[in-house]
This record gives sequence, C-alpha cells and structure tokens, in this order.
Amino acid sequence: MKSDDNEDLENDIQPEYDFSNGVRGKYVGRFPKDAVMVLLAPDVAAAFPDAASVNEALRILIKAARTAKPAA
Repeated sequence: MKSDDNEDLENDIQPEYDFSNGVRGKYVGRFPKDAVMVLLAPDVAAAFPDAASVNEALRILIKAARTAKPAA
C-alpha cells in the first residue's frame, strides 16, 4: 500500500474511535489455520445452536449428495 493511501485511511477514522490500547493479533490463535469463516443468514443461524451442529448438518448433506443417483 502506498503511503498516501495509508494517510487517507488514518484520516478516515472518526475521533470517537480510540484504538490507542488495541493489541494487534490478540485473538488470532483462537481458530485453527485451516478454519473457514462464513456468514450465515439470521434465519439459518437461528436453526443451529453451535458450530458442531452446523458441521453435522453439512456432513449429512454431503453424504446424501454423494449417494444420490443423478437424474436421468
């Protein structure tokens, strides 16, 4: 990134935002490196209490898709 772009970003921050005590990478270790984050629609997210239930449902769907016979 060019230094001019960096200055534009710094000037774009509103005065009420105070990041002076921020810590870079504070939460980076929470997720495995191969984790993929996706955004679920609110109605879909409401159907699943946690990540494990989402993964279980997707595994069932994958298994069903693999065993389904293609339409002729």
